[in-house]
Amino acid sequence: MAERRFKIALGVLILVALYAALVPWLADVDDRVTDFSAARLAPSFDHPFGTDSAGRDLFVRIAAGIRTSLLIALACALLATVIGVAVGTTAGLVGGWVDRFVMRGTDAVNALPHLLLGIVIVAMFRGSIAAIVLSIALTHWTQVARIIRSEILSLRERPYIDAAILAGASRRHVIMRHLVPATAPQALIAVVLLLPHAVWHESTLSFLGFGLPPHKPSLGTLLEEARSSLLLGGWWTLAFPAAVLVIATVAVAVAGSALRSMLTPPRPSELRL
Repeated sequence: MAERRFKIALGVLILVALYAALVPWLADVDDRVTDFSAARLAPSFDHPFGTDSAGRDLFVRIAAGIRTSLLIALACALLATVIGVAVGTTAGLVGGWVDRFVMRGTDAVNALPHLLLGIVIVAMFRGSIAAIVLSIALTHWTQVARIIRSEILSLRERPYIDAAILAGASRRHVIMRHLVPATAPQALIAVVLLLPHAVWHESTLSFLGFGLPPHKPSLGTLLEEARSSLLLGGWWTLAFPAAVLVIATVAVAVAGSALRSMLTPPRPSELRL
């Protein structure tokens, strides 16, 4: 069942990725060029998703926005996972007062309002992609750290770890050869599961006016631009970007959940005799 859900979600993501990669490249129009004579045109054969208030083709502009949002989300997920793996590995390996100090710090970061902290960081460097990536990554590494720490603590009790130490393996060898590779599946799952969160946060920041500038299309900036058009009857300026945002994030979330089910071994109670 999990494998089937993963294949379906992966197929949807491939279609979204092809749309984002090929449409801006193959299109005959430049999504940055304004044409106010064609502003707020309803969906038609020439403009499948209609046009925005500046006369730009939304079919092309949404594809460019997906590409921007997914690239930012991927950078956020990778950075958050790296931070979480480093923190969780340190806490699990060192233990003692270091473990307690690190985990209390993790609890403190987790208790902060993520969106508010992201707004504070991005507001100081408005329009900076690096600031957006940093603001999202710094608020989403805590769960990864907890998972990796738990995995490290479990691995330390395995017999093969004791056998490696008794055989004369150094601490560095045990960490790099046995412990870190064993956490790779959890890190991969974390990257996939963080992607939809990062997409939504980037879209929210851009929608509130703290993310990318309007001339750089992302799903968030397209939704922000749709507010004025919606009042004038341009429902398509909001419907199509929102639909693509929901489809992409739901597909990533389903793929991540299915991947976790596939990579996580079943508990003894779940095994059938």
